[in-house]
Amino acid sequence: QVQLVESGGGLVQAGGSLRLSCSASGRPFSSYNMGWFRQAPGKEREFVAAISWGGGTTYYADSVKGRFTISRDNAKNTLYLEMNSLKPEDTAVYYCATSRRTIYGSALYSHMEYDYWGQGTQVTVSS
Repeated sequence: QVQLVESGGGLVQAGGSLRLSCSASGRPFSSYNMGWFRQAPGKEREFVAAISWGGGTTYYADSVKGRFTISRDNAKNTLYLEMNSLKPEDTAVYYCATSRRTIYGSALYSHMEYDYWGQGTQVTVSS
């Protein structure tokens, strides 16, 4: 059974930084793409970033491009999201996710393509 556990969320002022982590277990971590999504109150879950199984290719939502960096350490079975220049509109619960099968291209941007989710970690950015 795949398990994903996020950590690193918290309260930060606008312009600040946070680093989220996602610890994975239950299957070979290095074999699958991984993604970060977020959901604000009253809004749909939205794509934030994704990374290929080897870490060589990354994908970002336009709203976070240039401010967030996704990375992974396959030796530690851990996914990261470095968030800089945070804005109040980044406030949300952040989730890491992966899928049963390998997904590519536009599928990486859709939460419907992901099968396994963590419990989420709250990020609150004050103005």
